[in-house]
Formats: sequence, structure tokens, C-alpha cells
Amino acid sequence: MSKYVGGALIPTLKIDRGDRSNLAFQLTVALRQLILSGDLSAGTRLPASRTLARDQGVSRTTVISAFEQLAAEGLLDSRIGAGTYVSAGMRVPKPAAAAARPPEELPHLARLGARIREPYFPRLGHPPAPRAFVTGMPAFDAFPGALWSRMSSQYWRENRAGIMSYPDPAGLFELREAICQHLRANRGLVCQPDHLFVFSGAQDAFTQIARMLVNPGDKVWLENPGAIGARNAFLSCGAEPVPVPVDEEGIDVEAGLKLSPDFRIAFVTPAYQHPLGVTMSLARRMQLLDAAEGAGAFIVEDDYVGEFHYGATTLPPLKTLDGGQRVIYVGTFSKTLFPAVRLGFAVVPPALAPMIERTLAAIAHGVAHSVQGITARFIAEGHFASHIRRMRGIYAGRRDALLAAAARDLGGRLEVRPTETGFHTVGIIPDGADEEVALAEAAGRAGLAVTPLSRYALEPIAQRGVTLGFSAVPPIEIERGVRVLAEIVDRPPA
Repeated sequence: MSKYVGGALIPTLKIDRGDRSNLAFQLTVALRQLILSGDLSAGTRLPASRTLARDQGVSRTTVISAFEQLAAEGLLDSRIGAGTYVSAGMRVPKPAAAAARPPEELPHLARLGARIREPYFPRLGHPPAPRAFVTGMPAFDAFPGALWSRMSSQYWRENRAGIMSYPDPAGLFELREAICQHLRANRGLVCQPDHLFVFSGAQDAFTQIARMLVNPGDKVWLENPGAIGARNAFLSCGAEPVPVPVDEEGIDVEAGLKLSPDFRIAFVTPAYQHPLGVTMSLARRMQLLDAAEGAGAFIVEDDYVGEFHYGATTLPPLKTLDGGQRVIYVGTFSKTLFPAVRLGFAVVPPALAPMIERTLAAIAHGVAHSVQGITARFIAEGHFASHIRRMRGIYAGRRDALLAAAARDLGGRLEVRPTETGFHTVGIIPDGADEEVALAEAAGRAGLAVTPLSRYALEPIAQRGVTLGFSAVPPIEIERGVRVLAEIVDRPPA
């Protein structure tokens, strides 16, 4: 830094006149950054307030205000008659050595920090806007935004003490009651509000359940292939994953018992296996319940798209068969409403409810009061049931558009399986060709969102294919996407 009689020259110090923030604040931030970076070293004399004010085109009062703030922070020393200096005690850390250290050598990492770099940990990201063929994303264009806005406005005009207080960590009772009524009427699941807990989405529910029920080293059955987010929740608590294969009836319980008869948790998606899309048969459900009872284990049932079935009949949740009280039923509003609502819930066996309530009261923060209150009214006033019925029709039409376009443009090259449930299906590459990763990458470059099935697997699987979501975009976009995908499939390998 150059010196002159009036103090250090600071050519890099600039005030942004286009920035709406206070000039004194800007000057304080800029000087602080120069000091902490070492550009203004300990003992450096700053220009006099009049000089710096003239150089920067600001008032002397602005400079004095910045100097006083930095002096209060201990970064500057003002000496009467001698000027203002960077504090002599300043020691700027040298980040280069830390940055050069390989991640594997970082000290004091918890078990989660060490394991989270493993290749199977990253969750699948969603694009910022809907596109073909993203999975797990509802139709934003069909959501009743105006109605939601009106209900939000009404909610925020109510008594402040009731709507701005700390939320109950277990969930707003009105919402818990409304969800129970909806489950009873629409999913055939009878439960009590005291046995239902509200979370910040299904992923938060999985994480909290894992923290409360899993010790490091406990065996957890995971569908292979299976849901990545739930898998990560159990892994983060030190669980030992047991990848259990999936066939046309769902999770292979006999294989799971051979791999680990002493399992602690079995995580399953019975309504619509994620990602393969099979529905767990009644016989397999009974077999799984018997296995859990024999092992003294719990079953976590993720009913992420159970509301959206397009056939004449559908099996009720696994939880409805749970005479032994082994099933923890998890639902989400990210798929039924919209992801940003960050709202999920879990229906737990009565024996677990007191422990979960105590634990949440001790460590959880609860979900925003407003989100819970508005959602409770949306359900109680019948809007939610109407929305579900309407969306079933829309999604069925989008599914039909995908299947028709695939039959026309992809026949014989990608086997797109029909489905009666959910937001996506799978396209199987014939002859077991190991081309799914290349296909997914090429589709991504073309603006499509498809994921290879191997991405969901903890251990290698026989199926080779990609996921094809149909819920997020209108039929015209689905048809365009299929045409683009057909061009990619026909393209000779590079």
C-alpha cells in the first residue's frame, strides 16, 4: 500500500453510487474488508478524515462515522494529534495452507462430515423451473394461487398473538386434526391428532425419525434402487444400509431377511416404488409386517404420491394393515401443494408418540405458524380435496400424452412403462444396454431432465433405463420432449 504524508493511499477503495445503502455503511464495509484481508496492514496510518472525504466525494461526517464504527470493533486506533491507524494487534489469518490441505485430511470432522463426501450421498437437484421430464415436481401452472393468496391475506389480518407466536414443535393442532380427517376420508387411514406430528417436509421427518430410532451401526433396509433423500437421512445417523432388491411386487422381503434378519428399520414406498414405479402387493405387505414384528423393527412408509392414482382402485396405505403398530406413515405437501411450502407429517404408533413429542419439544423449532394455519384452513374448507381431484385429472392427461408420444416416437427403442399412479414412469433401455448415463447426459444438454436408474442404487441393479416425469409440464411440452429424446436415442454414439 503506497504511503504519503496524509496517510496511506487506498486506490482500491470505491463508493458505489448506484448502491442504495447508506454511504457510511458502504465505507465501513469497504475499509473492514481491506483490513481483514491484510491490504491495510497493522499499524498503517489512514488518511485524515478530511482527506479521505475529499478523495471519496463524501462528507467528513460520513468518514468519521465509519472510523468510529471500526474503532468500536477494535480494527482502528485513533490517536489524538497523531491520526487514525489500523490496530497494531491485528493478525490476518493465512488461508492458503488450509485451502491446500486435501479434504480427507481435515481434522475433527464428525462421522456425517466424513461420510457425506461418499458418491451416493448427493440428492438429486431440481431445475429452477419445470421442464420435461423432471420427477417429483407438481404442476405449478395448475395450482390455485389466487385462492391461496386470499387465504394468506385473511390469515395475516388476524390476532397477532395467535399467528406470530412460537409454533408448537409437534405441529399446530388444527392442522394435525385436519390432516387426520383427510387421511380418514381419502386414504382410509384412521389416526388421532396426538399420534400425528408436523415436520418441515418429508425429508425432515425422515431425519428426525432416524435421529430418534437409529443408533450408529443399526441395520436399515433400503429399497435398491430407492429414494435418495430418505437413504441419506438414515446414513447421516450412522445407520448401516442394507440394500434390498425390488421386484414386480415391491421390496423382496425374503432377500432382506437373508441379508439382515436383525434390521432396525425398513424404509419402503409401497404405493409407488421410487423409482421403479411398482405397487407393493398385498402378500408382500403382510410378509413385511411379519418380518418387522419378528425383528422388533419399525417400517417407515413413504406415501409420497399415494393421493395420485389414476385407475379404478388402489391399495390403501400399508399403515392400515398395521395391527402390530410397527409402521410410521410419512406424507408430504410438497407434491400435493408445492415444494416451497416445506410441510410434511408422520403418523406414528401410539407407543412412540410420547417419546417423539418430548424429543421435538426439546430440540425442534417447529414449522412456521402461517404455513400450518393456512394449510389447515385449505384442508378444512374442502379446497384441498377439490385440488387433489382436479390434479388427478390433469396428471392423468399428462401421463396419457407421455405414453402416446412414446408409443409413436420411441417404440422399440425405449420401453416406456404404463403407470396408474404417481408423477413419473421409467423408460427401460432394451437388451440391457448400458447406455443410461450417456442418454441422461445428452438429454440434459438438450434441456430435458431425466435420471439414470443406477443413480438411485446403492448396489448395481439389472435394470437399465431412465426416469420420465410427466406431472410438471403441459402435454405440448411433454410431446416436444419425447421428440427430442427420440432424436437422442437415434443419434449414433460419438
